[in-house]
Amino acid sequence: MKIEGKEYRTIWFENNVVKIIDQTKLPHQFIIKDLKTVKDAINAIKIMEVRGAPLIGATAAYGLVLSILENNDQSFLKKSAEDLINSRPTAINLKWAVDRMINKLSGVNSDKILEIALNEAKTICEEDVKFCKNIGLNGLKIIEEIYNKKKDTVNILTHCNAGWLATINWGTATSPIYHAHKKGIKVHVWVDETRPRNQGANLTSYELNEEGVSNTIIADNTGGILMQRGEVDMCIVGTDRTLSTGDVANKIGTYLKALAAHDNKVPFYVALPSSTIDWDIKDFKDIPIEERNSEELSHIEGLDESGKLKKVQIYPKKSKAMNLAFDITPAKYITGLITEKGICDASKEGLGKLFK
Repeated sequence: MKIEGKEYRTIWFENNVVKIIDQTKLPHQFIIKDLKTVKDAINAIKIMEVRGAPLIGATAAYGLVLSILENNDQSFLKKSAEDLINSRPTAINLKWAVDRMINKLSGVNSDKILEIALNEAKTICEEDVKFCKNIGLNGLKIIEEIYNKKKDTVNILTHCNAGWLATINWGTATSPIYHAHKKGIKVHVWVDETRPRNQGANLTSYELNEEGVSNTIIADNTGGILMQRGEVDMCIVGTDRTLSTGDVANKIGTYLKALAAHDNKVPFYVALPSSTIDWDIKDFKDIPIEERNSEELSHIEGLDESGKLKKVQIYPKKSKAMNLAFDITPAKYITGLITEKGICDASKEGLGKLFK
């Protein structure tokens, strides 16, 4: 996808260095950052220089490549894998990518291991691009159906950033939107601001602007009244972990949007690559929910009058804050799952028809 007219991916490997777009600086500064060690990769995941389940997985895969470059030793590789998995607990792609890499690299001769690791990391990235493109083509059919009935702009509400900045390219929730836009279908996106880190405002709106897609940023609690007014035709969100039961863990606030959509009979879809499906956990209460630093709530960052990035405190100093990063949307509130293999019901039976 494009930034200032130039095509980019979110992560790539060049001259033994992993290159990323530092998303903590967007939308005010576009900075390409070098990751040179596995600790750099772990830190990038922890502080959300990279974020979004598919991109976190890809970064972890490249993190193991950096681990091998740093110290070509199986015990160091194993420790690196453990540290990467522990860097963020909720997104299943992280563990999925690390396990896939370790299964490929365990016991491999040291003079061949770097080449194999690099090829596997690149394969993970290429697969994600393909999956996200197919998610877009499958989701496009839903948008086309609404457009053909309405004969007017299709208004889509999304939450957080499930765009190309959360993947390698195309995105998950945004991929159908981009495909519709490229086909000439009029779409408009209601972009949830997504407190506390404002990924909707800072990232989703930013990338939609760069692609020329009409969008409007709204406060997180505005979606409900827009649905009541009939100004939302459908919702599409991403997911950090989807159970085989169809239950979805996604950015905090997703559950409330699903409830509002259900009450107002607005279709609510979740877009995901199969790498985001957790086939092991059966009860959503067992999904680990990350609780992040309360400072993400109590402080906010933006440009001051001189054009410099500045962080300021917005809460009373004595106030406590709780910062849960994700919530659970039960399958019963989800109209369908949009995957690379097609659209299915959010259920064990639905997923079973697409994936064996």
